Amino acid sequence: MAQLLDPLHRRHIEQLGLQPGWRCLEVGCGIGSISQWLASRVAPSGHVVASDLDLRYIVNLHVPNLEVRQINILEGPVEEGAYDLVTARAVLHHIASPERAVERMLAALKPGGVFLSIEPDMLPATASAPESIHAFWQGWLEWSSSVGIDYFIGRKLPSLLAGLNLEAVAAEGHTALYNGGSPWAIYWLETLQELRQRLIESGHVSAQCISDFDKLYSDPRFWTSTITFIASSGHKA
Repeated sequence: MAQLLDPLHRRHIEQLGLQPGWRCLEVGCGIGSISQWLASRVAPSGHVVASDLDLRYIVNLHVPNLEVRQINILEGPVEEGAYDLVTARAVLHHIASPERAVERMLAALKPGGVFLSIEPDMLPATASAPESIHAFWQGWLEWSSSVGIDYFIGRKLPSLLAGLNLEAVAAEGHTALYNGGSPWAIYWLETLQELRQRLIESGHVSAQCISDFDKLYSDPRFWTSTITFIASSGHKA
């Protein structure tokens, strides 16, 4: 995921005016690749907090200007009015109360600070073909909804940010068209391998659908699109 989405994430942060000396918070930083990049860009006087609930991938990070911190954005302590940039990627669609999470992240911003969220919208999957792939994604989306995952949250973020009185709210979608065997296809095949049994047991996805998915997503002649990542941003008044 970092390989696929870091270039997009970096580009949007740069467009928002990242400067040396900024204080930045990344919520749900995963392996910490964006936080490490931020630390290099705000050096020498800036500071970056790389935060996540699960620190296993970042606990041994030792980078100048970078602090690793465990934060539960819904409940844990977050410094208010402390940051020039707060960013989160592919976090909110897993959270039971995304509005509260956004409110807490915005509270962490200084006046004039910038918020950037990158979240999915799986509208392309609803129009996928052939029928076996369409049936797979329909089942996937039904399953994800049943376990509290909102794969359409990306389109909701701009209105949410505007409703929370951010200024200069902007949003842009990015959709990858990819073929079987490509990095995006491999990502989905590996994700499916992890979730295969849960999907079948849920009753939303059949073993035959999964078999068809495996075959087509390994075939370089098969082209498709699945997900749009929507980058939403705004400035705190």
